[in-house]
Amino acid sequence: MKKLKKKVIIVTGGSGLIGLATLKHIAKEGAIVINADIKPHPRKINAKFHKMDITKKSSIQKTIKKVIKTYGRIDGLVNNAYPRTEDWGNRFELVTEESWKANVDMQMNSVFNICQLISEEMKKQKNGSIVNLASIYGVVGNDFTVYDGTDMTSPAAYAAIKGGIINFTRYLASYFGENQIRVNTVSPGGVFNHQPKRFVENYEHKVPLKRMAQPEDIAPAISFLLSDESSYITGHNLIVDGGWSAI
Repeated sequence: MKKLKKKVIIVTGGSGLIGLATLKHIAKEGAIVINADIKPHPRKINAKFHKMDITKKSSIQKTIKKVIKTYGRIDGLVNNAYPRTEDWGNRFELVTEESWKANVDMQMNSVFNICQLISEEMKKQKNGSIVNLASIYGVVGNDFTVYDGTDMTSPAAYAAIKGGIINFTRYLASYFGENQIRVNTVSPGGVFNHQPKRFVENYEHKVPLKRMAQPEDIAPAISFLLSDESSYITGHNLIVDGGWSAI
């Protein structure tokens, strides 16, 4: 039996790397999937597209209103959108205060806005599941040796934002527990996205499973937390990292 059959689920940033894999997986599990993104996904994906700018509260409100009007409810939300500034990859010494503020606003504050708005609908239903996407670098410190021999780095704001989202998730889980709204986090390890060969080699040497994650490794964890199979799990951070954070 399909574990998400007829559940109405919104995925923010569904046109991205992990987003597309998530759309596919939860659609396969029988969900009615809404991709809320600023750009559409490929037509072959079995999901509805609603153009939404996660950084604008009015755009979020408009999308929620449309979904409620069409389906009458929202059973699940996946906070996957990943907006960022053009200078996102700058090293710490070069990060400006304006850039730091802009990224915190776009990433962390957008999660606050959509959770606040959708939780109001879920409270009326007295059920719902919210899954926030974080990262292992919201849990453990950065290993900068994986960037040796490359021009890459891990943005400082990334660790701050993802760590904040993990604890914000715990707050929401506690706050909305009496309304039967579950709130959990999925924290992926490094996901392969055609990074430089040296980085991939460095990373895979360090991770116990000796490979980077594929988006398809992350999607089932999200699907599980949306489903009734996880009905007594809330406030949890599910780490999907090939063992990176275990050593």
